[in-house]
Amino acid sequence: MTAYDAIVLAGGAAKRLGGADKPGVRVGGRSLLDRVLAACEGAARTVVVGSRRPTVRPVRWAREDPPGGGPVAALDAGVRCAEADTVLVLSADLPFLGEPTVRRLIETLGSTGREGALLTDADGRDQPLVAAYRAEPLRRELALLATEYGRLPGLPLRLLVQELDLARVDADPLASFDCDTWEDISTARARIREHGTVLDEWITAVKDELGIELDVDTHALLDLARDAAHGVARPAAPLTTFLVGYAAAKAGGDGPEAVAEAARKAAALAVRWADETEGTDGPGAEGADAG
Repeated sequence: MTAYDAIVLAGGAAKRLGGADKPGVRVGGRSLLDRVLAACEGAARTVVVGSRRPTVRPVRWAREDPPGGGPVAALDAGVRCAEADTVLVLSADLPFLGEPTVRRLIETLGSTGREGALLTDADGRDQPLVAAYRAEPLRRELALLATEYGRLPGLPLRLLVQELDLARVDADPLASFDCDTWEDISTARARIREHGTVLDEWITAVKDELGIELDVDTHALLDLARDAAHGVARPAAPLTTFLVGYAAAKAGGDGPEAVAEAARKAAALAVRWADETEGTDGPGAEGADAG
């Protein structure tokens, strides 16, 4: 995939949230900003335009002048910090944006030769803050707007976008779902719990909270927990998976492989334990089965 820088707009007054710190609002245990940063973790450089705050990974901070000057001024501040020829522009309130959508935007921009590729929502509306742009045309149009209007703060984003040669990308409708109101926040939180993604959301949140960057086979660990619970005792499940993690960390080496090896050994032990308990292992087992 083409190298790119990411610009995340995390300012604004969030008036419909009563002035709350919208990028810091949590959905699924993670802030909205961190969720967006996870989607663009492949960026060579990530610039966040807004007030400084803790983030799950390092970013470069920028601020529009004056603060709260609107998306055009914020975008200008972000572009000034970008170095790549391609920039991904995102708002900081997209709880369901994922890396596949980011990849599709970047690849569409590269394959079409246009000046930008933006997402369209389920109703066909353009989403200029879920888009990839070529940096130079973006800088050109920002400079022309500044010359024409004498300022960038307060200008509507459509004045910028309408001057660019754009490609449109249809994607997962959830990718453009943004959180402008508390109702939106509630909807996002409910969807995580109601649509079969709660386990993945939880594991990601835990890894972020603990500062762990490790992809493991969760199905294997769940199978291990099931075997330990059924073959030994219910409390054995969480304790066994904890010990697997501890053993993998102590063994060192490559994380996922170390976890897989420790899980394999523990799973084999759980099966042997169950066989003993059920009388299917050891002397006389064959005779008992035959009887």
